[in-house]
Amino acid sequence: MRSDTAPAIRLEDYSPAPYTIKAVALDMQLAPKATQVHARLTIRRLTDTLPGTPLVLDGGGLELTSLSVNGAAIPVESYTVTPDKLELLSPPSEPFELEIGTRIDPDANTQLEGLYRSSGTYCTQCEAEGFRRITYFLDRPDVLAVYTTRIEARKSEAPILLGNGNPVESGPVPDKPERHFAIWHDPHPKPSYLFAMVAGDLAHVADSFTTRSGRNVDLKIYVEHGREDKCDWAMDSLKRSMRWDEEVFGCEYDLDVFNIVAVSDFNMGAMENKGLNIFNDKYVLADQDTATDQDYANIEAVIAHEYFHNWTGNRITCRDWFQLCLKEGLTVFRDQEFSSDMRSRAVKRISDVRLLKSHQFPEDAGPLAHPVRPRKYTEINNFYTATVYEKGAEVVRMLKTLVGAEGFKAGTDLYFQRHDGEATTIEAFLASFAEVSGQDLSHFALWYEQAGTPLVEVESSYDATAQSLTLKISQEIAPLPGQADSKPAVIPIRFGLIGSDGADMAFENVEGAEVRQDCLILSQRRQTVRFSGVSERPALSLLRGFSAPVKLHAPEKDQDLAFRAAHDSDPFNRWQASQTLATQSLLRLVRAAEAGEELVADSVVLDVFGSILSDGSLDPAFRALSLQLPGEADLAREIGKNVDPTAVLKARDALRAALGSTHMDLLRAALSQRESGPFDPGAEAAGKRALANQALAYFAASGASDAALIVNDLFDRADNMTDRLAALTLLVHGDLPGAQAALEAFRNRHETSSLALDKWFMVQATAPLSSTLKTVRDLAGHRLFDENNPNRVRSLVHAFATGNPSQFGRPDGAGFSFVADHVLALDARNPQVAARLLTCFRSWRAYEAQRSSHAEAALQRISEAENLSRDSRDIVDRCLQ
Repeated sequence: MRSDTAPAIRLEDYSPAPYTIKAVALDMQLAPKATQVHARLTIRRLTDTLPGTPLVLDGGGLELTSLSVNGAAIPVESYTVTPDKLELLSPPSEPFELEIGTRIDPDANTQLEGLYRSSGTYCTQCEAEGFRRITYFLDRPDVLAVYTTRIEARKSEAPILLGNGNPVESGPVPDKPERHFAIWHDPHPKPSYLFAMVAGDLAHVADSFTTRSGRNVDLKIYVEHGREDKCDWAMDSLKRSMRWDEEVFGCEYDLDVFNIVAVSDFNMGAMENKGLNIFNDKYVLADQDTATDQDYANIEAVIAHEYFHNWTGNRITCRDWFQLCLKEGLTVFRDQEFSSDMRSRAVKRISDVRLLKSHQFPEDAGPLAHPVRPRKYTEINNFYTATVYEKGAEVVRMLKTLVGAEGFKAGTDLYFQRHDGEATTIEAFLASFAEVSGQDLSHFALWYEQAGTPLVEVESSYDATAQSLTLKISQEIAPLPGQADSKPAVIPIRFGLIGSDGADMAFENVEGAEVRQDCLILSQRRQTVRFSGVSERPALSLLRGFSAPVKLHAPEKDQDLAFRAAHDSDPFNRWQASQTLATQSLLRLVRAAEAGEELVADSVVLDVFGSILSDGSLDPAFRALSLQLPGEADLAREIGKNVDPTAVLKARDALRAALGSTHMDLLRAALSQRESGPFDPGAEAAGKRALANQALAYFAASGASDAALIVNDLFDRADNMTDRLAALTLLVHGDLPGAQAALEAFRNRHETSSLALDKWFMVQATAPLSSTLKTVRDLAGHRLFDENNPNRVRSLVHAFATGNPSQFGRPDGAGFSFVADHVLALDARNPQVAARLLTCFRSWRAYEAQRSSHAEAALQRISEAENLSRDSRDIVDRCLQ
């Protein structure tokens, strides 16, 4: 039988809780199967709440052991209780203390939400609604309380006891010599989702940071014993984050300690709990033997992101979960800016936009589309999405463009000053910028309210006699479930007019749109914009820096794109020109593959990529990005419907082979220039490795007789994970001689490193080979595969579903069926991980008929399963609607 669909929660139904909780005192007596939690809550009735109004507290599978008000036991007829709800039928009218005893089983908590125990360590994850699995509570983000937490455990089992805030006291438990305790106090009121506790046998590395006001902050990173040497980069990233936030946003840290704990079993990437950030260890641990350059960059970004939440998320939090983008979109923008300052701004911008287009654009175009601020949800865990995070960051970036850098700094200063210590809303956030800039941002707010990616179409014409350039511009969002119509948004389009000499041209005047420096501000469904004083027909460079999250359709001939790829002064648009050129060529090859015709690469694409490869004046990291072809998913998104993943793969393989064989001499020269010397995780050295490995990829695709020999040689002598993994991937994905031996050598070398083994699984899961599905099935039964570890599941099943389009989308439907099997198995243990895996079906209607029929059958099978979780039910229902 089907599980019931949970009722939707709607933004318009929001109202404050009738009671608030001002202080929380927790006593947590830890035991693997029977942890006792005693909570003392200081509760106050709101002034507009009628005396005697019942107090309803959230629970999540709890067992109640005691209950009292102001020290007196409550008669059983005065309350009702279930594992998921506690209701006091007639609470006191005056402020009172409610004491609640609960018993929970951390060992049995495979959902990894609330309090759980994994690999011997007690850990919590309370965002979004996990605190209710620890004690009965008003588990909502607008209830802010000051927390004091006493943690008690067997000292031999958990010598380290960590909580939010500052340490207060610790020592042995009287009359229980085998047990000890620690008390932590957080003076900053916070919502329950920011509560955290960790207890276990952990090692740590220590450092310190001096704030701009001269306060000393003790920094510690806690890890499993033997992993201390892999924390240096994370600690360095933390200290740089703290300094940057002071210098750029004026945000100083506010506690005596800042602790990070890295655990291997964690549903999310990391969690910003006040003073005690808990991380998936893949975003903390790094050394040259186990972490790639991308891992180093990710650690730097995620460490910064969680630290930046101290102000944008913790000190100022969300009134309700509909405001999730208030903390996440803003903080993603902040971590992107930090990484841009630490690395290459152009390369970082390109990387962020690639992520947006590959993850958020498909989300925005299908059944899982929703506004940056949703109007309703069934399961809030399913709204930790690319739309909330990445598109939310783009909306903040557009806001900065509209109000200017100075106005943006003044707006954030006012926002921090005005709302510190509050749970607030998007409206309050925008009001700060409207006030300091004097601008009416009510139209701009539409970006938070409607779903979909605007399609901006541009037709241009040049009048040589009048020396004028005319642009006819339209914007439209395709109909979406629940949103048949859309309104025109405010869209800032940064632009440049490029002359025949490759330099940006001057012009005299612009009519038809507001212009702020190099930015057109569009606001209507259709606009005609006329530039006067344009001395020659320009090459049109639009959406520079990707100034708005839109799809731009401004048709250009291949030669025009090649010109901009060589001359555009905006690095992003220079990259975009080469990508658009490659995309147009690949789409022609896809059509040829579908028709059974010969696949012949366009010479202009080969020439442009050769120019990029040979241009030593460009940043190596930028060259490496510019040499990457659009991915299979990128091409499927451009095709839109009746997608044949096999034809897409053939087209990419044909162009890769042509590029390799055409530029053999340049590639051999690039391979001979691979640098040696001590490993450096910095951006410059990483860029050089990226360029060398991109050249190697084209060389391997060329079919050169010595390609396998050279790739195997790199694998054997690589002194870092970036090069070793690049070589292994080429061997396995290209089915080259030596692939199986390399896989065995890699596994033997890294069998004790869980993060390196995740890469071993992922390389095999993403191989675009007809044998991959059998390989993945076999690996799911491998002794090193742990179905209870989210990272391991993501490295195999999720990687296959999202990183191997041709094999997930096999014409026989076997790929869909395999993933559906794992969704159903996971759903019983960890619904959050299952639901996120299920989102890989979001674009199933885009396949050609045979494949889409198989995908629909897989979804129907999931939908009809008994006792499907609310998380998975929400996703499958939306996919099938």
